[in-house]
Amino acid sequence: MDKLTGILKALSDETRLRILNLLFERDCCVCEIMQILAISQSRVSHHVSVMCNAGLMKQRQQGRFSVYALDWERFDSCGADMLKAIRRGLEGNKLTKEDLRKLAQAGSVLPEAQTKHKSNFMER
Repeated sequence: MDKLTGILKALSDETRLRILNLLFERDCCVCEIMQILAISQSRVSHHVSVMCNAGLMKQRQQGRFSVYALDWERFDSCGADMLKAIRRGLEGNKLTKEDLRKLAQAGSVLPEAQTKHKSNFMER
């Protein structure tokens, strides 16, 4: 029960839902999240810390970049179903559509991040 309440608390913030929306598309570094959401590095760090602590995301260092990704290995079927529902809920939102447009236009500072997760997201 604690795991579920932690996830729900982590997702009860608009900025964190916007970050999650970006990560549905591909892995992102802090600088990309900062640019797309137009927020400071400290705000990004706070939000990704909350999401990592809840088990939603994982972080890896790639050179000088901190890269964030959804932590699929930690999700059981209930968690994966919940994320699918959130993804569907975000699809019609103007703000999240604009975030995805900016993400596509911005490209990536990380070559492998160009690989999208969306194509296989709904199959998980």
